[in-house]
Amino acid sequence: MSFTLDARVDARDVDLAITVQRGETVAVLGPNGAGKSTLLGLAAGLLRADSGSATLDGATLFDAATFVPPHSRGVSLLAQDALLFPHLSVLENVAFGPRSAGVRAAAARSMARDWLGEVDALEFASRRPAELSGGQAQRIAVARALAAGPKLLLLDEPLAALDISVAPAVRRMLRRVLADRTALIVTHDILDAYTLADRVIVVDGGRVVEEGPTRSVLERPRTAFTAGLASLSVLTGERTATGLWTAGGDIAAPSDLPVGTAVAAAIRPAAVSVSLEEPREVNRLRGTVRDLEPRGDVIRVRSDLLSADVAPAVVADLDLALGTPVWFAFGAADVQVYAR
Repeated sequence: MSFTLDARVDARDVDLAITVQRGETVAVLGPNGAGKSTLLGLAAGLLRADSGSATLDGATLFDAATFVPPHSRGVSLLAQDALLFPHLSVLENVAFGPRSAGVRAAAARSMARDWLGEVDALEFASRRPAELSGGQAQRIAVARALAAGPKLLLLDEPLAALDISVAPAVRRMLRRVLADRTALIVTHDILDAYTLADRVIVVDGGRVVEEGPTRSVLERPRTAFTAGLASLSVLTGERTATGLWTAGGDIAAPSDLPVGTAVAAAIRPAAVSVSLEEPREVNRLRGTVRDLEPRGDVIRVRSDLLSADVAPAVVADLDLALGTPVWFAFGAADVQVYAR
């Protein structure tokens, strides 16, 4: 059994079809305004579709004749902000779901303690939300969502509001509690996708444009957005006897694909060098600097075709600026070729 949704929202020009298998965590990636929040709203029952349907474990959530209200769907939504009830203790916050389902107070509190233990937050049981840090509050929010016993867990950027020093611990906690649980997680962070998701769906312009196993999608992207998210440059073209032909020129690269196949080539910016003079490498492409972005201890030099991560000293020595014509070079072994 699984969660399936195939629905359209006319006002937002969103037309999405997805499936999440039981026990599978699927990450939904996409630029702002792509339709990710619309997807969660449809699944949670916070938004009505103009057409289409959704089912969860064989039960219809909505179609032309049916609309199950949010509280009756067996779906829990975990938002960016913890949204804990400020007047309740942590224990009572987590017990709220079972109590709402008719579980007696003592049993609900026992369940709440179990879930607080699962998220390493039992020590906070007697505190009020105002006494918690951001990371602690998000752990409690996870426990509260799971204590309701959802068949489907929806997570909307669960780590976005957390300090960078806190996020890794919460991410490890999520990885543990999401194991074998049916979940849909919207995120902009590629590390969330790699760490938490069995499969990835990429949404753009209100449509699913890529989907598949996490590593397959992120290491062999087919759209510019996914390539940028995965920190890859992707060139498209046609397979030749020695590599591939692209709009930027011929690229030498190993591949066993038949000559004439429509292909894409993924190149990591760290494998690309930048120079003002034409280099000797077999793979060299001409470009114009369109952007210089500091990224930790390197500067990402972008052109219309390629990106390169170089040391700040290189940028200074070459006197790079927007509009500077440069050469990009990389080895044949640094190119991953795959069919489009």
